[in-house]
Amino acid sequence: MQFMTDIDERLDAHSYPVTADELIDAHGDLELALPNGSETFGDALGRVESTTFETAEEARLTTYSAVSDAAIGRKHYSDRDPTALGVDGHEPVSL
Repeated sequence: MQFMTDIDERLDAHSYPVTADELIDAHGDLELALPNGSETFGDALGRVESTTFETAEEARLTTYSAVSDAAIGRKHYSDRDPTALGVDGHEPVSL
């Protein structure tokens, strides 16, 4: 993911195993530029339970899953799910 470029380098250079708290202490102030805003690496990783990462890839994947909804495009959008019976659907949007 594009927004993780700077943190990828830092995670790869870090020694493992490492706890989430140790990563936050070392790199928590790094700003992640998200498509709809930004947040710090510490904010994102702080959302997960305290855990120990054995590899940079584990830390990276956990961070991907922990970023805020500022990392997604249109919220609640799916062109694949049908509207439930009895619920007014959204207005179709032409992209």
